[in-house]
Amino acid sequence: MTPNHKSPGYILFEDGTRFKGYSFYGKTACFGEAVFNTSHTGYQEILTDPSYSRQIITFTAPHIGNVGINSQDYESARIHAAGAVIRSLSPHPSNWRAEKDLVSWLNEAEVPILADVDTRAVTLHIRDKGAMRAGLFPESIPVKKALEQILETPSMTGADLAGEVSCKSAYVFSSDDIDSKWYHRIESGSGLNVAVIDFGVKLNILRELASRGCDVTVLPASIPSAEIVSGGFDGILLSNGPGDPAAVTYGIETIRDFIKENIPLFGICLGHQLLALAAGLETFKLPFGHRGANHPVRRESDKVVEITSQNHGFAVKNEKLDSDWSITHINLNDNTIEGIEHISKPFFSIQYHPEASPGPHEGKTYFDRFIEEMRHTKA
Repeated sequence: MTPNHKSPGYILFEDGTRFKGYSFYGKTACFGEAVFNTSHTGYQEILTDPSYSRQIITFTAPHIGNVGINSQDYESARIHAAGAVIRSLSPHPSNWRAEKDLVSWLNEAEVPILADVDTRAVTLHIRDKGAMRAGLFPESIPVKKALEQILETPSMTGADLAGEVSCKSAYVFSSDDIDSKWYHRIESGSGLNVAVIDFGVKLNILRELASRGCDVTVLPASIPSAEIVSGGFDGILLSNGPGDPAAVTYGIETIRDFIKENIPLFGICLGHQLLALAAGLETFKLPFGHRGANHPVRRESDKVVEITSQNHGFAVKNEKLDSDWSITHINLNDNTIEGIEHISKPFFSIQYHPEASPGPHEGKTYFDRFIEEMRHTKA
């Protein structure tokens, strides 16, 4: 812990609403869209998920920091969240895997955290008024000045953040990077060469592919489609990522080029939204997003309900698709589209996170389906 950086503070919303915290850890203020996550576990994975770029996360679980931070549970190379709001900070982690405490880790990355907050009240405000711009501030910064700064920050609508978090050059993800204690290697994907378009990819997606024996190459979001198509890949995975999907125009155009081919496509989260946009559907900003590990989704083929891990602020409108496509999954909370597939070509996507880190593991079978599609197309 770093008590010299601790002081009272507050979270301020763009509508002028303020919630006080009695412990502000950090050297400076932060800005972003205020959202909440209802997961009970996985704060390290959540904070390092690129999909949370430019967002301030309120954790509804009451105790955060209790398992510390370790080198195995990163979902990317760094923290992507702008800041965190919590109810009760556990200053001394109690877990055999812990290598450091939460506050020290955040301070090293210069990401502020506000503790001792009425997170129920913050969550209800976001639920009732919608996700909006906000900031975390030490008490020393006047509210009027803080609000002026918040109103100068960009909105999430229209924001192309995928280009900001994507890798700058291609790289190979090696199965040597996987801890065999947690990921049992199987060879179902052996010999298959997969391209992952990095719109903000989580490491666990790469681990799921590599643990199945796939050769995984991660490519920048802006890479030309012709370069990918000519690369000899057996399948293309469209990754998760942050921001407004409609703003990722280059990604939509690239996917439209892919649709003309017969290379298997698998979209996850933002990748699902981009595939839907390429297929002719529209996306819209949700009032407060889907962020948690227990969202019910109905699989339309057999009406089975899957409990899913989700993290997105935009969704696909539930509208009639072109006759070449069908809707495969529906969110039971708000009827938004959670999955689509092509009628005759090996293209499919799901809105939620099948790699589920954190969350339930029911969706991992979609990685197996992707491998089956690649095997069938390659035969």
